[in-house]
Amino acid sequence: MAEKSNLQIARASYQPKLPKALQGPVKAIEGAATQSVGNQAEIKELFPNTYGMPVVEFAQGTAAPSAKFNVGIILSGGQAPGGHNVISGLYDGVKALDPANKLYGFLMGPGGLVDHKYIEFTDALIDDYRNTGGFDIIGSGRTKLEEVDQFEKGYEILTELGIKALVIIGGDDSNTNACVLAEYYAAKGYGIQVIGCPKTIDGDLKNDQIETSFGFDTATKTYSELIGNIERDCNSARKYWHFIKVMGRSASHIALECALQTQPNICLISEEVEAKNMSLDDIVDYIAQAVAVRAADGNNFGTVIIPEGVIEFIPAIKKLIAQLNETQRHPCHRGGQERRTRRPDRIREGTPQPRQPRSLQQPARRRRQPARTRPRPSRQRPGFPHRDREAPLQDGRQQTRRDEEGRHLHRQILSPAPFLRL
Repeated sequence: MAEKSNLQIARASYQPKLPKALQGPVKAIEGAATQSVGNQAEIKELFPNTYGMPVVEFAQGTAAPSAKFNVGIILSGGQAPGGHNVISGLYDGVKALDPANKLYGFLMGPGGLVDHKYIEFTDALIDDYRNTGGFDIIGSGRTKLEEVDQFEKGYEILTELGIKALVIIGGDDSNTNACVLAEYYAAKGYGIQVIGCPKTIDGDLKNDQIETSFGFDTATKTYSELIGNIERDCNSARKYWHFIKVMGRSASHIALECALQTQPNICLISEEVEAKNMSLDDIVDYIAQAVAVRAADGNNFGTVIIPEGVIEFIPAIKKLIAQLNETQRHPCHRGGQERRTRRPDRIREGTPQPRQPRSLQQPARRRRQPARTRPRPSRQRPGFPHRDREAPLQDGRQQTRRDEEGRHLHRQILSPAPFLRL
């Protein structure tokens, strides 16, 4: 193994700050039952065995012996800074309870659970990735857990490894997968806890208990550093406008936080665009007016921060996207009405109609060829062989066409000149 640099050694030695309640033995205190923000009846019907779980708070406790258990972990969705530290912290906690406990990581997301691909974490492996970014310790994936066969294959490997708890680190889709998997295992009585850990740099997974998801703070600071470098270059050259797109498809938290840290000339907020019912022309006019105002003061430069999902918040575009999605789901429907196929009645109804006698059928019209009043001018260019019908054959490749009287003629297709080849 390669020798670690001083920076790697210093990074690995950093100890993340822990709240006082998690420094040492802890005890869980159950609170009131939870409920969804909306659609309580529908969600309760979908998750009858897991809906309404109580709020759990952790407080300082006393050391007590615990039974041996193993834990599995999955990284799902896009990477976010802090994923490796979640795994490191979980590894430290599992080993602190009993050194015989094991932590397994399923490779490349939920697909590793279904395909039974995993590794066991060790001290050496954890130390190499402690306090580092990325999800590369076991990889991430976007496999959706929604089929009974997937649930059962996952249960097979969890039982084989003696895993009693499965932690899924991911965003909204990944935590939805965790909910579906937890509901299935609870309905079957398999005795496996499924725990969802909110992860997203967008910062839109939070509630009263979770102030923000991990990754948001580091991501915005990293983006702000890059934006600040661009602004420094912009102020130095003083002749460019820089349009900077930042992540944030369903929320503009990253764009807003970066704007508060870097103070750009313009920052578009998707939610504001939707609230003001702005069109694409309105956005363009807004940016153009700001550019013109700065140009009037002699400042032909600036920076603009744009969230990647702003186009989906424009009401007209949002409606168009919804209509396109509906068309893709129901290709035979247009505008809510069934598209009628243009077929003859005899084909649509399945009753063949008798054909008319040949003498009663309308004769087919023959297209009249325009008479050529003068000979066709030659298209021969200097240095090129003549390409009329009398051109000699050179490489055997011919093209068939018709002349004015309907006769088949063969014409040689010449190879292009060498200087025309790409």
